[in-house]
Amino acid sequence: MQWIDIVWRVVYGLIMIGVLMTLASYGVLAERKVSAWIQGRVGPNRTSVPFITAIPVIGPWLQRLGIWQPLADGLKFLLKEEPIPGHVNKFYFILAPLLSLAPALITVIVVPFGEYWDAEGNVHPLILANIDIGMLFIVAISSLGVYGIVLAGWSSNNKYSYFGGIRSAAQMISYELALGLSLLPVFMWVNAPGKEGGLLLYNIVKAQEGLWLIFLQPISALVFLVALFAETNRLPFDMPETETELVGGYHTEYGSFKLGFLLLSEYINMIVGSAVFSVLFLGGWHFLPFYEAPWPSNGWGTICSVIWFCLKIFCVLFFFMWIRWTLPRFRYDQVMKLGWNVLIPLSVGNLLFYIVFFGIMDR
Repeated sequence: MQWIDIVWRVVYGLIMIGVLMTLASYGVLAERKVSAWIQGRVGPNRTSVPFITAIPVIGPWLQRLGIWQPLADGLKFLLKEEPIPGHVNKFYFILAPLLSLAPALITVIVVPFGEYWDAEGNVHPLILANIDIGMLFIVAISSLGVYGIVLAGWSSNNKYSYFGGIRSAAQMISYELALGLSLLPVFMWVNAPGKEGGLLLYNIVKAQEGLWLIFLQPISALVFLVALFAETNRLPFDMPETETELVGGYHTEYGSFKLGFLLLSEYINMIVGSAVFSVLFLGGWHFLPFYEAPWPSNGWGTICSVIWFCLKIFCVLFFFMWIRWTLPRFRYDQVMKLGWNVLIPLSVGNLLFYIVFFGIMDR
């Protein structure tokens, strides 16, 4: 059984990597379609596969939807020339995209995507590694992604890339504090009397079976979401890139597949961040507040729980894209002031409120 368990975990890990890479590729398409919809445009609708496009009704519909555009983009990144400018530090220049992509892929191993029932009727989380410090693991590993960005900026020997790397490090430090403080009230709620306790993400989902935490702790959810935007370098917090100021920021000198890795890591971080937000504040795979899940406790129930959880992730991803094409980019000083003068005091006040609240409730 031990070897079967190891093989299952390896297969599950490879499946998750494939799913994440595919979702990240189609996340680019979704962003282009959402931006086109917001701006009254059509978006990608020309790339086609001849023998599929020839199928009546379905083929042209898939083409208009732009479903083949990520395949064309991936082939373009794969087949283009690998530019390595002569003035860069080649070892770290090549290493940086890998250091940026690896933490994004590693964090997903502790995220539960649903639950399943064994032959005896016991329920288990659908997760690769159900460790007791799951949320701390995500915060620790995801913060390592900034090293890839900093290395990319420094090794490029380009002032624009260097500024982008420095901005990324400063932004991570500023918003990591608020993000961590916003999690403490969640842990206090999960470890309240009558709850299962611990830092297991699965237990956090189970604690929201009656009511989602976004309704019980709206300030924590707001601070975490804003910090998540900053941690994933999304507009209006895309200080490491800022095309209007730094050309392309930390990836100015990159092209071909190395640039593809840097862009994929951003979208994978968005997907994992949306999954974590759904786990912490949107009830995970639980159906609706005050409503029990309508699906059965069997294999079909597992499939339904995963689909419902993925729908929540897609909703959060749509919110990411909506905000990008709605709000203007902040100035660098505004980003720093928001992190240090607004979010950190707000998260500290929120934490003190729940300390007093749970202290009174325990009496």
